[in-house]
Amino acid sequence: MKTKVIDIIAKAANLDTETVSNLIEIPPKADMGDYAFPCFQLAKTLRKAPPMIATDIAQAIGEQDIIERLEVKGAYLNFFLKKEMFVKDMVEKSTAVNFGSSTIGEGKSICIDYSSPNVAKNFHVGHLRTTIIGNALYKIYSKLGYKVERINHLGDWGTQFGKLIVAYKAWGSKEAVEKDGVAELMKLYVKFHDEAEKDDSLNDQARDWFTQMEHGNEEALEIWQWFVDISLKEYKGTYELLGMEFDHYLGESFYRDKTSDVVSRLTDANLLKESEGAKIVDLEEYNMAPCLIMKKDGSSIYATRDLAAIFYRKATWNFEKCLYVTGQEQKLHFAQVFKVVELLGNEWAKDSLVHIPYGLVSLEGAKLSTRSGNIIYAEDILLEAISKVKEIIAEKNPDLADKDEVAKIVGVGAIIFNDLYNQRIKDVSFKWDKVLNFDGETGPYVQYTYCRCASILRTIAYNPNADIDYSLLLDDEAIALLKEINRFPQVVADAAEKYEPCIVARFAMDVAQSFSRFYNACRVNVEDDALRNARGKLVEITKTTLKDALDLLGINCPEQM
Repeated sequence: MKTKVIDIIAKAANLDTETVSNLIEIPPKADMGDYAFPCFQLAKTLRKAPPMIATDIAQAIGEQDIIERLEVKGAYLNFFLKKEMFVKDMVEKSTAVNFGSSTIGEGKSICIDYSSPNVAKNFHVGHLRTTIIGNALYKIYSKLGYKVERINHLGDWGTQFGKLIVAYKAWGSKEAVEKDGVAELMKLYVKFHDEAEKDDSLNDQARDWFTQMEHGNEEALEIWQWFVDISLKEYKGTYELLGMEFDHYLGESFYRDKTSDVVSRLTDANLLKESEGAKIVDLEEYNMAPCLIMKKDGSSIYATRDLAAIFYRKATWNFEKCLYVTGQEQKLHFAQVFKVVELLGNEWAKDSLVHIPYGLVSLEGAKLSTRSGNIIYAEDILLEAISKVKEIIAEKNPDLADKDEVAKIVGVGAIIFNDLYNQRIKDVSFKWDKVLNFDGETGPYVQYTYCRCASILRTIAYNPNADIDYSLLLDDEAIALLKEINRFPQVVADAAEKYEPCIVARFAMDVAQSFSRFYNACRVNVEDDALRNARGKLVEITKTTLKDALDLLGINCPEQM
């Protein structure tokens, strides 16, 4: 129907369909029409006031078989379509295979660098944000047809491992590390810093051990690899709880033999300068601090390895875009790295390299069990959510089948939805009575709406293959729900364009709330077969759309809760 309206406007206004398509809007209120065409931009070329242009177009359109009436409101020409045809179009569109998907990304690849915890350090609640946002972007871009490479750029290289080796050799034991894993490694790391304040020679020993790592010392690399393996085992447990995977675990260490190529490129381009014994790229001309490439002891640094990673990824996957989901405190770092890539003659860096920052995580009035001081482990907060959902189930639905699995789906989903419901740049706060509210703007509310749809379809005599009488779906609430659902393809496209999963989360909430209004106004389990099947079809479409939208956020749906 939208395509037909666009064609009608284009012909009447003597415009190309692409121009009309870019201008046409969906009015914010139903009483303003089904589509609206703003005439502001035509005023200059036509040398007329926008309301006059709207009137002229309306007269040129005349009577059309799909249009009930036209209405000029200021600079807008509003279209009221024949309801039955409009409903038929919306139902057919929303029941199409792969509704919401697109082929816009076909043949193109996108790299997403996210999660990326520092090895031998705990996977704390702050890491949840990059992991959750990155996973949602992966699913959103995949929906649009892109081949997405999910990259976990582990922080597994650097002087901190020299410190850890010194600490392990001085105060650690294999038994303690094997028993307590990352928690024990963290204790050793803290111990090193406490002792180094009293004995600065420990820092020299740490630098020496890292230099030995860079030069391939067998003992140093063996201990380091052990630390990596122990850490990765714990991190994968958290990823499994979240239901997330990665295509590549390529940490900083992967690029250690590729940093010399970066130095050679910068040297050949006369971009490398010496500063107090270190090697830098001067970015003063671009109002940025210098980008440090090599420390004075000759070892590489984050920027060197990030540059090596960019060139490796471009050569390996020829990405359309490479997205970096990290905290906003790394904004300058990535601005420097991206500028250096550009200065090496790579124009694609301007549009292809994108830093996607996010806000902080805070815990309001939440009492969580922690394993190390005031650090909140990601696993702790997920397990706490699952535990609290179990308590709710025990109180409200003790006979529920698969209680443990449902609690996991709802608990983890609640954390994810709470994170993604607002713009990513905003801080996220956890307040349990809000996060797990089954009536508020939460993940459990949307999941519950899905379960309600599933329950309705199980209990009514609904024939999904029956022909639909579209004249039976002309209630205001039914049309409003269909309009909401039909936004899905545009929602997915907008979320990708703006790197904002919250657009999908808010869409899921809008559909759930619209369904609630429909369900309260339009009884589904009626005696009339035709009416029951028509309304049942709308319940089915809602159920499928909610499941698909939540899946894009990394959230599953239980059939009962």
